[in-house]
Amino acid sequence: MGIKIRLTIMNFLQFFIWGSWLITIGAYWFQTKQWSGAEFGAIFSTMGISSLFMPAIAGIIADRWVSAQKLYGIFHILGAIMLAIVPRIDNPSTLFWVMLVNMMFYMPTIALSITVAYSSLKKNGMDVVKEYPPIRVWGTVGFIVAMWVVSLSHLEVSAVQFYVASAASLILGAYAFSLPDCPPSPANTSKRTFVTALGLNAFALFKNSKMAMFFIFAMLLGAALQLTNMYGDTFLHDFRNVPAYQDLLAVKFPAIIMSISQISETLFILTIPFFLRRFGIKNVMLFSMFAWVLRFGLFGFGNPAEGLWMIILSCIIYGMAFDFFNISGSLYVETQSDPSIRASAQGLFMMMTNGFGAFLGSYLSGIIIDKFYLFEDGSKNWSGIWFAFAAYSLVVAVLFAVLFKHKHDPKALAEVKH
Repeated sequence: MGIKIRLTIMNFLQFFIWGSWLITIGAYWFQTKQWSGAEFGAIFSTMGISSLFMPAIAGIIADRWVSAQKLYGIFHILGAIMLAIVPRIDNPSTLFWVMLVNMMFYMPTIALSITVAYSSLKKNGMDVVKEYPPIRVWGTVGFIVAMWVVSLSHLEVSAVQFYVASAASLILGAYAFSLPDCPPSPANTSKRTFVTALGLNAFALFKNSKMAMFFIFAMLLGAALQLTNMYGDTFLHDFRNVPAYQDLLAVKFPAIIMSISQISETLFILTIPFFLRRFGIKNVMLFSMFAWVLRFGLFGFGNPAEGLWMIILSCIIYGMAFDFFNISGSLYVETQSDPSIRASAQGLFMMMTNGFGAFLGSYLSGIIIDKFYLFEDGSKNWSGIWFAFAAYSLVVAVLFAVLFKHKHDPKALAEVKH
């Protein structure tokens, strides 16, 4: 089996696991368990909390002691165990801790999967910038397939969705041990300074003002992504409380509508090589930020009836918003990092986006919504919420355009394949 096919299977299962529950856990939480919204926000914060330290720690371990693909497999097997426990829990506080442990195993696998893919493609003399996006797109396909399986099987409000995710995680965990070996760098296993031994030298990237600025904006964009994950599906679910909308397909199958976002991802991922070479990394990431403005703004104007086209267009734009920063960002980190700290550097990128960014997005958005965007009957002012998120994204985009200094260098991207 060719290396690209093997990496494709890895990416498909990687995001199938997440897609099995990430978007639909809200329906299970509110409709089946009937737990509170405040506690629901805590569940989403587990992604941010675990990403504050686990991706970086996993990167350090993969750079120094354990082959990346083996660590990747171990984490998925342990994650499968935690997901299988979720349906047995009847207390939201207990579920928080179980999901936190699960996310401590899952979140670092995102960065590890990138490390395994980049390393394997380079060893086979392939151009990472050209070959990786078509492979990564199958991760998005996996996410879409999982959402459709859960939605069409009417598992959105069922605990079975976690068993589906658990089974996929177990399969990927076993499969990971058959992936190409990505051993620690020989230079990292020698006795050096205490800082080098622990992998803390990857944090030296912050000494570079340009890298420090990049990581700050990675955090700010990570917050925007978390807002979509938390409130997108719930936004459509809430239209069930409006008689004029409750029988519409978009309200009956919100996960299907939201999956358009992931379908869009599959298309925009394929355009990344062209956009990177034509416009450069900074401009591509800037396109992403303005796409977030449109993503949220269209949600603010849309509804499941005559405004459905705006919701669908918002989901299409999401593909650019997500891909153009996350994929381009990982490539930027790759071009700016020494090979001896490649896994640690990707771990840092993940920590800033899905760690600090996700935590701040989930925590602060809950406070802001409760304080400023609730009607007297307790329902949410969704238009105001989405417009506030759009304004936030616009400020981030403008600041990035002004403060982040980077000159487009096609040679740097070409060197990623070596």
